[in-house]
Amino acid sequence: MSTITIHRTELLRITHNRSRIYRQRYRRTIPPWRMIINSRSSDTTKKDELSVKIPQVDQLRPEGLRFDRLQPPEPDLFQQDRLEFGKFVAREAILDEEYWTAAWLRAESHWEDRANERYVDNFKRKFAEQEFNAIKRRCKGPQGQKCSCIVAVKKEEKQIKRSVIKSVVGTLDLNIRFFLQGETFPGEKVKSQLFCTINREGSNRYGYIANLCVAKSARRQGIACNMLHFAVESARLSGVEQVYVHVHRNNLVAQELYQKTGFEVVEMGQSESSDDTYLLQYTR
Repeated sequence: MSTITIHRTELLRITHNRSRIYRQRYRRTIPPWRMIINSRSSDTTKKDELSVKIPQVDQLRPEGLRFDRLQPPEPDLFQQDRLEFGKFVAREAILDEEYWTAAWLRAESHWEDRANERYVDNFKRKFAEQEFNAIKRRCKGPQGQKCSCIVAVKKEEKQIKRSVIKSVVGTLDLNIRFFLQGETFPGEKVKSQLFCTINREGSNRYGYIANLCVAKSARRQGIACNMLHFAVESARLSGVEQVYVHVHRNNLVAQELYQKTGFEVVEMGQSESSDDTYLLQYTR
């Protein structure tokens, strides 16, 4: 690694006093710039590519978050339920920094096709802040209606320390909900009644997956597929057998992913869901 020092130029102030011209030299007290040239190998650079890039961190930081916080070892998190695959681990998010990185991933995914729009960075920051607060609020929902934020993080490597925001590469939400009276699948149109009750028996619950996204630099490595498998198994451990997800009709890549994982389109008679989405159910 080599360092080049660049000194700032002096500033001249020219003042006119009748026929005399005074030249005064002012030197800034700011230290000279330093350009650091990193001569590390390309292998090290490739390891850092699979991470979430959050620009201007100081402007994004909600109170209490530490973006320089190192990812703790997995045994220290006391997380028994997890799925290891390849270089990654799928588990439930625990740290606030993991919630924030999940929110930022969703902001990046939401604005991915509109990267050239004006003020898009401001929109993403606002979206991430709102989603961060929404995730924490959903995960503290009423008893019986559980929400879990599932993340995929990089496995630990010897002599390599990563911050939390460079460890999380994927996320999704798993919601445990109750069917409304008369429903057999989420969003089914039923005859409206003056008073609607919710059957809170265990057999009347279902799982619903939402907000699935993976960092662009970490795609095509089986992360989304394994997170879905982990979400389904987590739902079953909670006593839920039926798991659903909505997908846009024009999103052929997502449809292929869900069908590959074991989801099939539900044959719906009357549904309140939008006409531009399909409802899929896990059938394996």
